[in-house]
Amino acid sequence: MTYMYKEITTWNPYKGCNFDCVYCEKSFKQQAKRQKHRCADCYNYVPHFHPERLKQYLPKNKLIFCCGNGDIAFANPEWLLQILQEIRIRKEHTFLLQTKKPSCLNNFDIPDNCIVGTTIETNRDTNGISKAPNTTIRFVSLEYLDCRKFVTHEPIMNFDLGIMVDWDKQLDPEMVWVGYANHNNGLNLDEPELSKTKELIKELESFTDIRLKTIRDKNEKRV
Repeated sequence: MTYMYKEITTWNPYKGCNFDCVYCEKSFKQQAKRQKHRCADCYNYVPHFHPERLKQYLPKNKLIFCCGNGDIAFANPEWLLQILQEIRIRKEHTFLLQTKKPSCLNNFDIPDNCIVGTTIETNRDTNGISKAPNTTIRFVSLEYLDCRKFVTHEPIMNFDLGIMVDWDKQLDPEMVWVGYANHNNGLNLDEPELSKTKELIKELESFTDIRLKTIRDKNEKRV
């Protein structure tokens, strides 16, 4: 079991998203504060491409979280093609590529050193918190892809244990991240009890590598 993203570095040749998830915008704007006067699109989370970053130096011996400050579902296909081509060239690295619409990769050849993931906060309805495809669709779309896979249950919301475990077993992910929202004040997310989350973690540990993010009691406030 591993905590947080300590072994990961980020690479963002593409940024931005239009899914408007309630827990994302504030967090990513905070991260982009230093970019406010250099790239307005980065700060405003507008989907856009930074081709000058394609050849950016990346440290060895670390996972590379690719395009983590956005969702590639909104990337121009030509941008995405260039990113995947660069990933394929950098065989010495392993890249994580996450999207809430895995079907956006249906017509692409995914390199062997790229692990594709999706966010599954819950197996229940997410229409009230995001414009992204419902998690059932995300699950089916990721299952369809012929590639290495990972899953993120973060920010975790109330779920049905059996369904969540079955989904992860069917996806056969190389790793699963689990965590509560870092900034939950005012979001009113339907979070599970800590004991329930720990039960999920225990079940998942029997067949995959678990990576923990923020694990806390749902009543513990984070600012």
